[in-house]
Amino acid sequence: MNRAQLDKQPADVASMFDDVASRYDLTNDILSLGQARSWRRTVAYAVAAGPGEKVLDLAAGTGTSSMAFTHHGAEVVAGDISEGMLAEGRRRHPKIDFVYADALDLPFDDETFDVVTISFGIRNVHDVDRALDEMRRVLKPGGRLVVCEFSTPTFAPFSVVYKEYLMRALPAVATAVSSNPEAYVYLAESIRAWPDQDAFAVQIRDAGFDQVKYRNLSGGIVAVHHALKP
Repeated sequence: MNRAQLDKQPADVASMFDDVASRYDLTNDILSLGQARSWRRTVAYAVAAGPGEKVLDLAAGTGTSSMAFTHHGAEVVAGDISEGMLAEGRRRHPKIDFVYADALDLPFDDETFDVVTISFGIRNVHDVDRALDEMRRVLKPGGRLVVCEFSTPTFAPFSVVYKEYLMRALPAVATAVSSNPEAYVYLAESIRAWPDQDAFAVQIRDAGFDQVKYRNLSGGIVAVHHALKP
């Protein structure tokens, strides 16, 4: 089974997600204890895609998140580097435009999109600063960036329990339900290595975005960051 390392080489990340594509959404629902659906609804609210707007959903996987952005008339492009995920997404959601899109070198012209969003994917990018630069490049002036990612629980005792769950229970559960349990060992390691909410907000601001803010979900297990391109 393939798994990425914490250097997050794109080919390794893509291959790992190819292996889990068919059962990815089911596994996430189980491992998140059903909270993943609530998180997706919050992201859709933050994106606030309106009629005629163009949305780029990066690390879109099978398109589960992308579907919500179409409900009010927005045009959605679902991008990913995993051909397995793209194939599964095209099978499930034939009306959405799925494209190969590497966050480090997006295949779009400058100022193309009203919104760029990425859920549980920026943590897997080899060079986060470069990816943020690319997202800012393809956004129109005044365009919105919405990033949903695992983060740091705000209540210290809960944070200890959560980290124990990540490193012990999560891989064990994944062994029972995932087609590639090793991918979820990487998942646990990458979450622990990811910066906290405030540090990532500073990183977004340093990439040239304005009005950076975030909202904690599930006690800080997840944070949704929102920013604007000047």
